Amino acid sequence: MKNLLRFRTVVITGIWLCFAIGFQTSAQTHPDALAAKKEPVMTHASGTFEVKLTPQTSDGQDATLGRMSIDKQFHGDIEGTSKGEMLTGMTSVKGSAGYVAMEKVSGTLQGKHGTFILQHTGTMDRGAPQLSVTVVPDSGTEELVGLSGKLTIKIADGKHSYEFEYTLAEQH
Repeated sequence: MKNLLRFRTVVITGIWLCFAIGFQTSAQTHPDALAAKKEPVMTHASGTFEVKLTPQTSDGQDATLGRMSIDKQFHGDIEGTSKGEMLTGMTSVKGSAGYVAMEKVSGTLQGKHGTFILQHTGTMDRGAPQLSVTVVPDSGTEELVGLSGKLTIKIADGKHSYEFEYTLAEQH
């Protein structure tokens, strides 16, 4: 009985070793197998932009709700334009409001051409801002297919700038 147990243990250990050696050898002899598992690298882009917000008419809506069109011109690592729409909500408390927006960016990102969509969600809580601007998943086109990331907007002395942390999946 002890010999049978020992035999099974040796056979199972041998099978596992064969699998382990086979997988290791396979990965070493097929570099594409390793490349397929490579994670995209986080990349940084920055620059400036000008923005024009144009209020849109609201047919008898509540005065605390608003809608605006967005026109931007990007410079720096993003060279291009964007067009979008913004919805706003104001409150009776000074410094408290919210907005959501969608904008389609067209141009180049560090030399790669295409379009992508940015989604904004912003709140102001008694003067304390919170803003999230993210790339809509699967919105990248042309050389920007597979783009994901977050954009940070900075405003200083009336000038707008951006910092963009992104990944771009390799196309096969």
